[in-house]
Amino acid sequence: MTWKHPSSPVAKKFKVQRCTAKVIATVFWDAKCVILLDILPQGQCINAAQYCSTPDRLRDAIRRKRPGPLRRAVVLLHDNPTPHSANLTQQWLQRYGWEILPHPARSTDLAPSDFHLFGPLKLHLGGVAFETEGDLVSELKNWFAHLDLNFFRVGIYSLLLRWKKYIDLH
Repeated sequence: MTWKHPSSPVAKKFKVQRCTAKVIATVFWDAKCVILLDILPQGQCINAAQYCSTPDRLRDAIRRKRPGPLRRAVVLLHDNPTPHSANLTQQWLQRYGWEILPHPARSTDLAPSDFHLFGPLKLHLGGVAFETEGDLVSELKNWFAHLDLNFFRVGIYSLLLRWKKYIDLH
């Protein structure tokens, strides 16, 4: 209990409000560039049924950006929340014959988007509020397009080093 003078102003209560304007982006990238930037419409949540349409878009993007035999040698590393690890999703991914690297739970140090990509992206966006979802998508595409080629190469190389360290420790 706190004692106050009768003429003291009433303390304002701090309210935490949930942001309802969140846009979720899934980014697939390799050592050269972003292969697919998949934006979930505002207000939608990622679930297995929704995520199962992603491999089709990814396959099409790989065909466009990596024509030739290299597109068959896809190694996919994605973290393991329920939409990614659901049986429906796993069955869908097996259709393409892609190698799926196992990802230990809560290991953001093995997720290149977490340890290499999102930090600089957050710095670039710097708390900017976008008028429309389209404005945000345009800014994301512009930022990705203007990154130095070494940026992606360093991110994948860092993953290789981190992966080797993880394997050596376990």
